[in-house]
Amino acid sequence: MQVSNLFRVRNKEIRALHLTWIAFFICFYVWFNMAPLASSMLASADWLTRDDLRLFAIANVALTIPARILVGMALDRWGPRRVFSVLMVAMSIPTFVFALGDTREQLFVARLVLSSVGASFVVGIHMTALWFKPRDIGFAEGFYAGWGNFGSAAAAMTIPTVALLVYGGPDGWRWAIATSGAIMALYGVFYWFAITDGPSRDSHKKPRKASALEVSSWRDLVLLCIFTVPMVGILSILVYRLQLMGYVDDLTAAICYGAIAVIVTYQVWLAIKVNVPILKQGVPADDRYPFSSVAALNLTYFANFGAELAVVSMLPMFFQETWGLSAVAAGMIASTFAFVNLFARPMGGLVSDRMGNRRFVMLAYMFGIGVGFVLMGLMDSQWPLVIAVAVTIGCSFFVQGAEGATFGIIPSIKRRVTGQIAGMAGAYGNVGAVFYLFIYMLVDPSTFFFIIAAGAFLSWLACLIWLQEPEGGFGDEYVLSSVDHAIAAEARQKREAEAALAGLFGGSNVALADRGQGLTLTANFTSLDELRGAIDRLGGKSRPAS
Repeated sequence: MQVSNLFRVRNKEIRALHLTWIAFFICFYVWFNMAPLASSMLASADWLTRDDLRLFAIANVALTIPARILVGMALDRWGPRRVFSVLMVAMSIPTFVFALGDTREQLFVARLVLSSVGASFVVGIHMTALWFKPRDIGFAEGFYAGWGNFGSAAAAMTIPTVALLVYGGPDGWRWAIATSGAIMALYGVFYWFAITDGPSRDSHKKPRKASALEVSSWRDLVLLCIFTVPMVGILSILVYRLQLMGYVDDLTAAICYGAIAVIVTYQVWLAIKVNVPILKQGVPADDRYPFSSVAALNLTYFANFGAELAVVSMLPMFFQETWGLSAVAAGMIASTFAFVNLFARPMGGLVSDRMGNRRFVMLAYMFGIGVGFVLMGLMDSQWPLVIAVAVTIGCSFFVQGAEGATFGIIPSIKRRVTGQIAGMAGAYGNVGAVFYLFIYMLVDPSTFFFIIAAGAFLSWLACLIWLQEPEGGFGDEYVLSSVDHAIAAEARQKREAEAALAGLFGGSNVALADRGQGLTLTANFTSLDELRGAIDRLGGKSRPAS
């Protein structure tokens, strides 16, 4: 795929790519629409404090982790078109509640629920994978994600202007946030009608079970259970942070810890429940895939996207205090870390496509991240500012490129469960952010950068040992197994059976659904006369009473 192809909007796959990154851009714009308006909120509402806003910032990422897991399951069951549209419309509701809330409790709950919009990332990853061939997927995914993540920077640059100049007054921030929510809801409705799940009806491959990720061996099941724990367990760090800052009492914290333990246990139980029958029956050789590759990519996203979110949060203050810059100058310099996203992430995917070896590209980028953060850890006031900025941009280049390379591999690992794999890797990005931000509370900036570098080198080692070059990663079509073909054949047979039953029932709305070990038939009739006619056609002798 060439960069020039992006302008060929008459091509269905290019049009789908643009429709999807715009949806992601809007979601991230809404997700990060609070921070730029913090001063306006404090000036408008005398019942708000800076500590309240810090609490809202924590809430703003809290549910993103479990939401990405659940959305990954929903994707494999219902497809990205429905999930993206419903997510955008549904998340507009807490956006409106936050905009119009007049108590701290309302704003906190609204922001907590709204944090689920961060799961939009994995929806677009899955949609893009349905539209593009394996040989082009790296650049397509990188372009999608690069522009989408830029939505947070766009919010910082534009939403204060909307609040102050377009609306004005003490409540301008409310109307600016509400407007962003309305735009998201309207685009969600538009997206439902504007796109399909891939170029054909059979593009979307459903897994046998959507409640947990399928694996291919008992060893992989153990590894899946291990990697399931941090995705929800990391929330205990957030609870601890809230407890430490005095926002929740000991009893509330204990209840939260207990709830987290229950959810973790349930997720592990689901993984066992789904996979034990499959493994006992035996997985065909052509349907197996290495979960170790998924584990390695979870760790790469922990180390690159997690580092990005954490570093962006502390970089302005680091430059301001180290080189004595003004807040504006430090913010502008620090913003270069995010702006690089526009070209570095698509380039990471493009390099992954062109090199012919996605594993090597992943290893190179992760090693570059480690070196970059080691250099940042060595920076101090003795360094010329221009050199420090160059090192920061160079490090960011590897961070964003590694993100693109990660999702250049994921769609080729196992087509049928792409949504769940993308959801797990995406969740690990937020796990990394929460972990690194917690570490930042305990150490100085230099040590913080060295710890991130250590995380990058550890993930590099995991890739070296676990990551395998995906089969068919540069082909014209994704590799499908005998199980994939059997599932597709069963789906076709089910549609044919529904059509035959609809004809037998006189055109009634008929649906077949899996229930346990069998099927449930649902038929809707507009009247008793229509039901009687269907019974007559079936050869029934008894009639329902009039």
